[in-house]
Amino acid sequence: MDLTVPEYAYMFGFLQADGHLAKGVGQKGRLTVEISARDIDLLRAFQKLTPYYSSITERTRSTNFTESHTAAVWSLCSLEARTTLNELGLPYGRKSKTIAPPNGEFSRRDYLRGLIDADGSVGFTSKGFPFISLTTASTPVASHMRDYAREVTGAERSLKRNARDDIYNVLYTMEGAQSLVADLYYPGCLSLERKSTAAEALADWARPAGMRAAHTQRRWTEDEDRILLKLNSPMAAAEVLGRSTQSCNLRLWRLRNGKVPKPDTQ
Repeated sequence: MDLTVPEYAYMFGFLQADGHLAKGVGQKGRLTVEISARDIDLLRAFQKLTPYYSSITERTRSTNFTESHTAAVWSLCSLEARTTLNELGLPYGRKSKTIAPPNGEFSRRDYLRGLIDADGSVGFTSKGFPFISLTTASTPVASHMRDYAREVTGAERSLKRNARDDIYNVLYTMEGAQSLVADLYYPGCLSLERKSTAAEALADWARPAGMRAAHTQRRWTEDEDRILLKLNSPMAAAEVLGRSTQSCNLRLWRLRNGKVPKPDTQ
């Protein structure tokens, strides 16, 4: 399981947040992931990525929220597979406070997207403002979200546990959320389809007329768009164009996804 491969990094982040690794008698044990049946395609993708026998089943039961909830469950029993996951950082048993980003090299944004798909939210607030958040009990995971988001958006966040639940809720809104979502949910990435759809919707949001912005918006020119596309790096373009990395990242996402017209080639 090479975590520098985007799909495996995403899968591992998702498993850390939403998977359960249980020990049995002797060398027996099982990895299980239970999600809503509407997201079963993601489990099928995990099954294809895994070179060991695994099964997907569905079950319907009552919950605190509905009388009839249908869930999809992916089960993997291979000792070799479980050992690999455990060594990478997926603990047996209760894990909410003990999980942490893997040691060594890994695809950071894909790992983070896996965590958010499992334990986060992407969408609009009740007032119609874009947001992205991650809820976690793990200090290392919350720190990873904060540090990565700072690199992409420039926004600083202090970490503090919720007094009631003893968990972190790392939240970004407005243009910061747009920029971070554009970076994490890039075209063709492995993700929950409904989260990917929500991420795409965020790119179309524009600050309402009359709402005070943190700074005066500077319009993009065709020449700037050409430079941005040529460099293909928000960080490099930010230095050349005198713009923020956040602004360049969001503009590049919009150009790539047809949200704004590409400049004429010269």
